[in-house]
Amino acid sequence: MCKVIVLDDDQIQQLILKKMMGKYGITSDTIFTDDGVNVLEFLSAHKNEKKILPELLFLDLNMPKLNGWRFLEGLKVLYPELIKPLNVYILSSSVDPKDVKRSEKYAFVKSYLIKPVTRERLSSIMENMAFV
Repeated sequence: MCKVIVLDDDQIQQLILKKMMGKYGITSDTIFTDDGVNVLEFLSAHKNEKKILPELLFLDLNMPKLNGWRFLEGLKVLYPELIKPLNVYILSSSVDPKDVKRSEKYAFVKSYLIKPVTRERLSSIMENMAFV
């Protein structure tokens, strides 16, 4: 079963992703949250537990508390300690090329997606990760 974290403060985006991921039968192992600090603590606490760590993380950039860029910096420090890869997909309403370019400096960021995510794009992600 695929484990996913959706880190986004937009409740509507969370609902959209939840419904679309339901098609792939992965909603039961999906964590929806807007707290990047808690996600970093969760990943750190379970960094050696393959069965608990997620394979996929959808990350919003503009969030309260800890924004997406600060989350990525925290993950960059933690990432080498994770027992398995974590594929990060940025979700953003920003079409600024500077944001896209900035996201490319993180090797674990697989793609920069403009909200809202389409079914086709989510399907492509799931197929590439062999979840379907």
